[in-house]
Amino acid sequence: MSTPPIATTAPTANGPLRTVLITGTSSGTGLAAAVAAARAGWRTVATLRDTGRADALREAAAEAGVEIDIRRLDVVDEESVTAAVEGVIADYGRLDAVVNNAGAGHLGTLELETVADVRQVMEVNFFGVLNVSKAALPHLRATGGRLITVTSVGGVIGQPFNEAYCAAKFAVEGYMESLAPVAGMLGVSVSVVEPGAVATEFVNNIGLDFEARIAAAGPYADALRAYIDRTVGQFTQDAAQTPAGAAEAVMEALTADRPAFRIQTSQWARDFTGAKLADLDGSAVLGMTGTWVAA
Repeated sequence: MSTPPIATTAPTANGPLRTVLITGTSSGTGLAAAVAAARAGWRTVATLRDTGRADALREAAAEAGVEIDIRRLDVVDEESVTAAVEGVIADYGRLDAVVNNAGAGHLGTLELETVADVRQVMEVNFFGVLNVSKAALPHLRATGGRLITVTSVGGVIGQPFNEAYCAAKFAVEGYMESLAPVAGMLGVSVSVVEPGAVATEFVNNIGLDFEARIAAAGPYADALRAYIDRTVGQFTQDAAQTPAGAAEAVMEALTADRPAFRIQTSQWARDFTGAKLADLDGSAVLGMTGTWVAA
């Protein structure tokens, strides 16, 4: 069930209110982006797989003094995606932007997991993006809209014990980079937003007992412990970027006159991804990530 429509008077240049649909808004960057979009005058449809987890979003919207239309959308369920997008069109008559933010973290390496585990990571983080984008594109073509996908610096640089997650994010980046000129010919702007570490529930949402996983890692145990010790520290409140800071990059993609295709959310993210984009033979990246698993 949705909340009442947003009460805002901010029009587009042509008069009607601009409508944006954002996935994965229960916490973190998605929540912050939904509130920021509503504050900027967008009619904001914030979606999440389980609307029972929308309390934090409702509280943030109330604190910001905005109204947000909260709806269910499960990115891996094509019927759910279709129903959500068609519901927006039925209620508001237009869709001006989509922000693909929903995703799930994953920790593992090939010898310690099944190929089915990898497929599930791809299902959520890659095919889920395609499900939403495919349903939205006809409506974005009609409005000359924007297709924005939150990926990760892990979509540029492969990271130890994140093989499946990075593969999914690499796939999203490659797909959207390939789609961008095609969609652009039909008036749809395509961008990807690349956060680094964001102080959210992301690490907790991986849902792992780290000590148990290390104990079961066999020959990978020392490397896994080194990686976990290094990485968990990157997601603390002191070390990581805030969700609001990451959402600023989403808003740049949403509102800039000519948004870039690739937008990093911080100087750290720009420096990190820049190492890959300037690394023609791969030695700099592997030299860096190899230190992460050195016991």
